[in-house]
Amino acid sequence: MKVLTKVLPATDDNIAECARALRDGKLVAFPTETVYALGAVATNADAVAAVFDVKNRPHDRPLIVAVADKADISSVVKSVPEKAQKLIDALMPGALTLLFDRAECIPDVVTSGGVSVAVRIPDNKTALRLIELAGAPVVVPSANTSEKPSPTLAEHVRADLDGKIEYILDGGQSEIGIESTIIDVRTEPPAILRVGGVTKERIESVIGPVRLARERSKTGAFIPTAEVMFSAFYPNMEQTVCKKYDELTKLGRSAVILCLDGNKDKYGDRKIFTVGADYREYAHNLFAALRRADNEHYDTVIAEGVDASGLGLSLVERLIKLSGGMII
Repeated sequence: MKVLTKVLPATDDNIAECARALRDGKLVAFPTETVYALGAVATNADAVAAVFDVKNRPHDRPLIVAVADKADISSVVKSVPEKAQKLIDALMPGALTLLFDRAECIPDVVTSGGVSVAVRIPDNKTALRLIELAGAPVVVPSANTSEKPSPTLAEHVRADLDGKIEYILDGGQSEIGIESTIIDVRTEPPAILRVGGVTKERIESVIGPVRLARERSKTGAFIPTAEVMFSAFYPNMEQTVCKKYDELTKLGRSAVILCLDGNKDKYGDRKIFTVGADYREYAHNLFAALRRADNEHYDTVIAEGVDASGLGLSLVERLIKLSGGMII
């Protein structure tokens, strides 16, 4: 059933109104430092089920749970290992999600029937205040349907979910633009399941060595309308990007190149979207650039490659997923 979606600026009164809506079992989209989240009270199984329905998300893909304070983590997990506590103390709030054994209060629908629960504390004042006023943990998947890119602006959420949810809190643009890093703190060494807004190097500076475990591919993940491919990272990679662009355009394809600001002159008069001055801005603007490419009806996106260290590793992980491993 279609509902009236209200887009509200993130004032104190509007945050309080949206918190009441969450307590009443409704869905609210709101900003975090990574992307906009689609929230429901995590202990309300019916509300969480509605999140899956709205997103058209397969039920075998568990949801992340957000809390407003470090002390609240113990209410949704069975125990907090020593290394987990070190990460909580050093890196939360922030773009980090920790995987724990779940507490009994978390229903099966959140965890897809699994024994673990993923928990984070967003580094965003609007998100923290909303969760605090809701008085309960809140699930925080990205506020989009599964076939669309993760939203970094309230207008992205409205374009995708208008008529499907009750409220969108507009807190401006998300700061990071890619999802949180997920790390399983139950194993030794801890395992990074998804590289995101917190780098492997930063995590290791807190708890020592960790291992990388690639996420298993799940159906229902965002697939852009445009075909995405990206270059391997090496000196003069723009020559390969230009060659591929020219090959595609000769075949009648409509292509656009994603490049760093400082590289735009290397592509001549070819169609380009600049994505920022450095890897952090590239990460922040990636989903918005893909949304723009779809809106402007490009059928192919060619992304510049990046050095797979630091935040660059997060970008490589995202580009592999988005492109299906199409590396040129």
